[in-house]
Amino acid sequence: MKTEITERKQTAFRLRKDLLDKLKKNAAKENRSVNNYVETLLLDALYREPNEKTLAAMREVESSKELETLDLDNFDNYVASL
Repeated sequence: MKTEITERKQTAFRLRKDLLDKLKKNAAKENRSVNNYVETLLLDALYREPNEKTLAAMREVESSKELETLDLDNFDNYVASL
């Protein structure tokens, strides 16, 4: 198994104390370092791009064309049948 090493560069940020406290708390819950936790959050934010199928669905909703009306009575029956 080949492991890829990613170069890291030390940097500093000024964060609000309450935000840093929350980041530390959430990182501890996941048994991760604050650095790893923040890096993962930033990568998720940067690379969260919808695929073509999702983009098509978003365009369909925005256009309000060909949308079905949800019949809640039938939906409740459907859910009950599951």
